[in-house]
Amino acid sequence: MEIVEVISHYIDKNQNIINVEFKLLGDDDDIVREDIIEYSFFEEFGYDNKKSYDMFESFMTEDDDDEWDLDEDTDYIEDDDVLISFLNEYYIVYPKKLPKGQMKWKQF
Repeated sequence: MEIVEVISHYIDKNQNIINVEFKLLGDDDDIVREDIIEYSFFEEFGYDNKKSYDMFESFMTEDDDDEWDLDEDTDYIEDDDVLISFLNEYYIVYPKKLPKGQMKWKQF
């Protein structure tokens, strides 16, 4: 069991969830696994590095806000390798939580 590809993901910190779609090594092209994991596990496993940079936000003024930042509650992990590492560790610790593969039909 090794996660080799993250297809999509998002984080909702208000609801404390990471919603992720991924593939395991050996999964067919049309097989996708989807899971909803508590975000607190991501923090407990030591992958939440953004907390150490919060001090820089205090220097921003209202004029510095990013106009493209649509929703502060929904976030993404910018480096897929970090998410893959977390997921591999998570499913080693909690192997029974590994979701079964589902057929994902491709749209043409």
